[in-house]
Amino acid sequence: MQAYSLAADIITACWIVFITVWLVAAVSTKRAIYRETRTQRLRYWVLFAIACFLLLYRSELPYPLNVDIVPDATPIAWGAALFCVAGLAFALWARATLGRNWSGAVTLKEGHELVQRGPYRLVRHPIYTGVLIMSFATALVESRLAGFVGVLLMFASFWIKLDLEERLMLHQFPERYAAYRQRVKRIIPFVL
Repeated sequence: MQAYSLAADIITACWIVFITVWLVAAVSTKRAIYRETRTQRLRYWVLFAIACFLLLYRSELPYPLNVDIVPDATPIAWGAALFCVAGLAFALWARATLGRNWSGAVTLKEGHELVQRGPYRLVRHPIYTGVLIMSFATALVESRLAGFVGVLLMFASFWIKLDLEERLMLHQFPERYAAYRQRVKRIIPFVL
């Protein structure tokens, strides 16, 4: 179906933009004064790697992971493409707002600041929100159960990582971060 092919191309382009921006922007971050241990990082990276595999692997997977659970429908394809673009825009907005404080690992940067503006007014972890939206859109277009299992594993991976990040922020900014946590949800605006 042509709509699905075009939607898949748009979603692929979104992921390429996301990865490119992340790689380019990673070179201009502040120096880390604290970094999580490899063991801590491994706890969420294993889940993240499995999630990416399930979400993006296009060859035949074993039953029931290969079962199509989303019907082929043009509105679903276009909705998924728009959803992915929106997730990308949200993640890029968050990344730009975070600026040089960003890191792919749980770190504390030199001169670290508690960012509460832009998308950080809506959720405490908007990059994860954007990536989850992109992942859900990808699963919709791929339509297989494997993709949706991948989205759930990615959510679990982010939940483990953000727990580590939040403990670090509470230690660094005890009163301000505690107040921020009271006002703003973790990952889904107004819900969770």
